[in-house]
Amino acid sequence: MRLVGPEGEQVGIVPIGKALELAAESDLDLVEVAPMARPPVCKLMDYGKFKYESAQKAREARRNQALTVIKEMKLRPKIDSHDYETKKGHVERFLKQGDKVKVTIMFRGREQSRPELGFRLLQRLAEDIVELGFVESSPKQDGRNMVMVVAPHRSTKPTRVGRPAEADAEADTDTDVAAE
Repeated sequence: MRLVGPEGEQVGIVPIGKALELAAESDLDLVEVAPMARPPVCKLMDYGKFKYESAQKAREARRNQALTVIKEMKLRPKIDSHDYETKKGHVERFLKQGDKVKVTIMFRGREQSRPELGFRLLQRLAEDIVELGFVESSPKQDGRNMVMVVAPHRSTKPTRVGRPAEADAEADTDTDVAAE
């Protein structure tokens, strides 16, 4: 077999007995690296340490992967301007948090014969949020619904809102009580 030393140096082609002797005297394990090679390749290494380090790398890779969340916002073609602004605000908040948004327009009754109204509404929404996200999938008619998916820009960092602002508000009320 071809033997590779603990520092990656080539020891050469040695019989199995000699390789086991070298492993025992250096207090390392003899690990078969490439069994299908001719001759097979083995390496002298601390196998427990190797397994531990590979598990650490796998854990770090899992920690760094991003979880994509898809939020959904439902609209109607005859939406009022104030309601539209409220829904647009929700979409902007979702994009700032780093989530994708699936915008669905629901058609009812005679509205189904006017899909261009929904298409225009989705185009208007896409133009209004262009600085926060981009259209990942363009508007598509799906039965009674028209669907568009918007994703945040890659450069923006997700900002989670919620707890810190509430904690600051509680801190302010504590100081007011102490001042009395």
